[in-house]
Formats: sequence, structure tokens, C-alpha cells
Amino acid sequence: MGQCARPAADRDEVCGEDPRVAGLRRAVGRLRRELACYRPQLSDRQVAEEELAVLDAAVADGSISVPRLRTSLLVVTSALGSVSALAEPVAALRCAIDLFGPSPSSSPRPAHPSDRAPSTHG
Repeated sequence: MGQCARPAADRDEVCGEDPRVAGLRRAVGRLRRELACYRPQLSDRQVAEEELAVLDAAVADGSISVPRLRTSLLVVTSALGSVSALAEPVAALRCAIDLFGPSPSSSPRPAHPSDRAPSTHG
């Protein structure tokens, strides 16, 4: 299968734009183009396209939130993760989202007292 042409505008970045946002914009655009070029039937294509549109809108209006990025990644990966032809652009999307840091819900939980090593008193 041939690759879709990548427009030169994809390489352009807005002056002063956060490089993470620029990377996310590129990753979303790439995955949208490659998904459009992928012709076989996909049962969850519409789900993936809608979620990529949500990501694209968030980047465009600056309403980026890490938990929302993580949710979008989960939805897209669930819809397209088994399609080997799209593995690279899905991985690029994951990398772009990872640059924003971990989701607040994935922060390490405080240690429970029972998790501590037994004391050696005595």
C-alpha cells in the first residue's frame, strides 16, 4: 500500500507555539491522513475519525487537558490498535500525548502502611 502525500503545511509551526502542541498537531494530522488512505473496512473507523476530530479541535482552540488527551488516546487505540498498517501513526500519537506528562489519575498513590517492610525492632 502506498503512502499518502504529506502536505508541506504539515511541517509549518505557529511562531511561539508550544512544541508539544505542534507535535500533537502533526501526529493527529498524520493519523487522520493515513486513516483516510486506509481503504479496508474498519468497524470502528467512524469512532476513530470522530475522536481525532475532537483532538484536532482541542489543539486548534487550545483546550488541551491531559486527562482528555489520555481518554482520546484510549479511544483511538481501541479503534485502530490492531491495524498494523496504522501502527506507526498511532504510536506517534501516543508519543505526542506522552509529552504532556502522565494523567493526574495515574500519579503514584501514597504508600499504604501495610506496603512497608516489616520493622526489625528487638
